[in-house]
Amino acid sequence: MKIASVETTIVRLPFSHGGSPTGFGGTVWGTIDVLLVEIRTDDGLSGWGEAFGFNVDPSTQAAIDQMITPLIIGADPAELDAICEMLEKKLHLFGRNGPVTYGISGINISLWDLAAKVAGQPLYKLLNPAAEVPALSAYASLLRYGNPRDVAHNCSRALGDGYRSLKLHEIEPANIEAARGAAGEATRLMVDCNCAWTLDAAREIAGALRACNLYWLEEPIWPPEDRASLAVLREDGAAPIAAGENVANVHGFADLLDARALDFVQPSVIKCGGVSEMLKIFALADRAKVRIAPHSPYFGPGFLATLHLIAASGHDDVPFERLYVDLPENLYGDWIHPVDGMLRVPQNPGLGVDPDPAVIARFRS
Repeated sequence: MKIASVETTIVRLPFSHGGSPTGFGGTVWGTIDVLLVEIRTDDGLSGWGEAFGFNVDPSTQAAIDQMITPLIIGADPAELDAICEMLEKKLHLFGRNGPVTYGISGINISLWDLAAKVAGQPLYKLLNPAAEVPALSAYASLLRYGNPRDVAHNCSRALGDGYRSLKLHEIEPANIEAARGAAGEATRLMVDCNCAWTLDAAREIAGALRACNLYWLEEPIWPPEDRASLAVLREDGAAPIAAGENVANVHGFADLLDARALDFVQPSVIKCGGVSEMLKIFALADRAKVRIAPHSPYFGPGFLATLHLIAASGHDDVPFERLYVDLPENLYGDWIHPVDGMLRVPQNPGLGVDPDPAVIARFRS
């Protein structure tokens, strides 16, 4: 079996989120953008992956199409670890994070989808034959609303939809306090700051939020590489510290754990190198006795890959991040919709579900 082709497609899915227009990176988002990666073999099999993402999709797509694809055509897809190691070595000059790493992540997920299909097993069973996981608990990851009224309203709405854990992307204490008031004391409440604060500001704000009893405080420090400041904030004990979506590989997580900076590690499968690197990071976290909480506000194959990785992890209480947006049309139908806060884990071979070709055709860029 050989890799015959690699096709990348950007799909732009219209969404709403219960607030004013929002977005990151200086762009207002009207769509959730998914960069699909499909590897086809010479005997007709197909594996699907997803590469990060959103505003950077065109750059990642170019990295895959122009740099990565020519290096892997004709390779044996069963040699997935060798393929990805070769890509890292040959392309390291062009960045150990960013579009090249994102592209390798998409390729790696595609190859694992293929491997599990060839084995006739769902990916999580291929990774951990002893696992039997029909469903996982999900938390609602709310986009930034920027005012207490919309925060409280959407927290209540998410709880009404069956979620029992919520994550905010707010940075103003009044908005976080409004969420706690709406959610009640029994609800797990997390806050992702997207690297908003200096250490001094983070210590002051985290201290003021002690009464909110946060389950974790995510990426509070700018820059995200400042391990020492994260460790100081963690030592303060105002809230458990989570981070990792901006960390490119297991070596970066090793540095964070050596610094005793984290209570939760948050690798992102479509950013850090794919399934293979996620397994290394999970093993590292287990050795350090630090909990895993993968970052996954995605709706392509990265969504499914994260489900399978959590299911294979052997841990009972790993929360799945489900971005709290409404998608009238999506790539996987009901598979992305939790019921009573639970998401089904697909049991068919590979990732378990291929993207809907009609949705790809309608919304491809």
